Amino acid sequence: MLFFWNILLAFSELQEKKIETEQKLRISGIQIENLKRSKQHAIITEREISAIDADTKMYEPVGRMFLLTPKTVVEENLKKKQNVVQEKIKTLEGQMTYLDNSLKEAINSLRELVQQKKDS
Repeated sequence: MLFFWNILLAFSELQEKKIETEQKLRISGIQIENLKRSKQHAIITEREISAIDADTKMYEPVGRMFLLTPKTVVEENLKKKQNVVQEKIKTLEGQMTYLDNSLKEAINSLRELVQQKKDS
């Protein structure tokens, strides 16, 4: 009887881990999509700004106000934003790989546990 409860407890823990990992994978996927959209927005903005004359007044948002900013600074800030977003995407993809491996491990553990129960 104690063996049965141990298996039941282990099964519920593994199932909980599987569900939690799936949720984290979904959240990471959504975050990656949002970051990709942000990067694409920065690329398009940079492309449009490069077509504008250098002496055109440009304003960058800072909190609730806009500051007059030279074109070169605006372009540099957009490139920095693209680089930061790309690094975040790489980090999240690494986390997704880890979570995916963890999910596969949890599923295999569940299968082994069910197989052990069938065998005994």
